[in-house]
Amino acid sequence: MPPRKINLVEAADRTITKVFDPHIAGDVNDAQAKVAKFGEVFDWHAHDEDEAFLVLRGRIAIDFRDGPVELGEGDFIVVPRGVEHRPRSLTKEPVVLMFEPATTLNTGNARSDLTVTDLKRL
Repeated sequence: MPPRKINLVEAADRTITKVFDPHIAGDVNDAQAKVAKFGEVFDWHAHDEDEAFLVLRGRIAIDFRDGPVELGEGDFIVVPRGVEHRPRSLTKEPVVLMFEPATTLNTGNARSDLTVTDLKRL
């Protein structure tokens, strides 16, 4: 069977019903590509591993303790392991692709109502 092609923005619009609810788009070795819609407020957190973000639609900001970085469609950033950050939307429900190890929780070292432990697939 050939690999399955996915339009990530269309799949997110069909499948993801709430913000900050990452869905697995695919597995790449020991990592996963995850897609989420972002909302206005998220938890400050850090990860024990690097995390990458690619904005597919809309605009987001990733707040760091020394100031925010704004990203638009097509913009990409790697947040190094151990760096505290807080992603948030700048437009209504932007769609973001994240690359991280499969074991990474969306809230990293923080636990809250936004922590997702059982990810769905697109």
